[in-house]
Amino acid sequence: MGSSLAFHLKKNGFDGRVLVIEQDPTYELSSTAHTNSCIRQQFSTPLNIQISQYGARCIKDFRHYLGDDPRVPELDIWSFGYLYLAGTGNAADRLRELSEIQCREGVDTQILSPEDIAARYPFYDLDDVLLGSLNQKDEGYWDGATVFDWFKRKAQDLGVEYVNETVLAIGRHAGQGTVCEVIVSSGQSIPCGTLVNCAGPRAAKVAEMAGIKLPVVPKKRYSWIFKAAEPLPCDLPLTIDPSGFHVRDNGGGTYLCGGHDALDPDVSCDDFAIDHDLWETEIWPALAARIPAFENIKLTHTWVGHYAMNTIDQNAILGPHPEIENFLFMNGFSGHGLQQAPALGQGLAEWIINGSYSTLDLTPFYFERLLSDCPIREDAVI
Repeated sequence: MGSSLAFHLKKNGFDGRVLVIEQDPTYELSSTAHTNSCIRQQFSTPLNIQISQYGARCIKDFRHYLGDDPRVPELDIWSFGYLYLAGTGNAADRLRELSEIQCREGVDTQILSPEDIAARYPFYDLDDVLLGSLNQKDEGYWDGATVFDWFKRKAQDLGVEYVNETVLAIGRHAGQGTVCEVIVSSGQSIPCGTLVNCAGPRAAKVAEMAGIKLPVVPKKRYSWIFKAAEPLPCDLPLTIDPSGFHVRDNGGGTYLCGGHDALDPDVSCDDFAIDHDLWETEIWPALAARIPAFENIKLTHTWVGHYAMNTIDQNAILGPHPEIENFLFMNGFSGHGLQQAPALGQGLAEWIINGSYSTLDLTPFYFERLLSDCPIREDAVI
């Protein structure tokens, strides 16, 4: 998010200095480095659908988006699609409702009966499935690491500075509703006209330095890559199972499964410990029950990443604080951050430069909704 905003500020003509303060320039433990790098259109709110559509256009026209720089690679989306499975009447009704919202926004969502699903994908056990929701346009894997890398490179080409520091404190003007400086680990005081919180799972800690309570917490998300003894006969869409796990094709006879502990507690920003029992006792049995061919697999890689979960409504928190006017939020994406980075970087850059949004109206994401009990809940959180 920081690099997207920095790039888009300069792309849109911001004539001030832009500094990105990064405590870990290796990005080894960042959310971006641990992402599964997928994009989808099947959201429950029109705005999130539009944001993802913008992201898909950016990915598929990436070199042109970055100014036709010949060094920038051409990218695309491996659109194997997302398949939501409903196991209860209420869940089936909700998928039908969401498909209507999505189709109104131009998404090619299809509602499939168990028979329809079996005809396309004969490897599922569908005894407990009532229907599914599938879209295969602009839903799938993309090279998020390359997009991040080039946002950063182009930002630096345009004059953005990056420093390896940790923010320890935020200073405010006495008697005024603005911030004026950040104090970093080297002891330096860095003055600022506008301060943007792009701290991912650490967002609440940064907000607290300015006296703001932000409802964003780190949540562990596990990823497992495995190789199947007998690969499936076609690409596996990213399948969201009613039991809570998801699984997708990873290429070359390998597959990627994701999930989390059923209790899903808040964790420390530095907690990347792996619970190996979770795979053995919960995830793999449920996976093999849904796709019997996955009884015979070999686990090859496991890692843990963090969602920066907005506990109020699982939606982005974007824009200025209502009282500390030059403290801005770019937080709480609840697992959707990488695919939303192009549109939200563009949007917040517009707000900083012009005082308003123009490409997409992102005002529903303002901080004030958290204070007025007016959530805009995103139901389609994986």
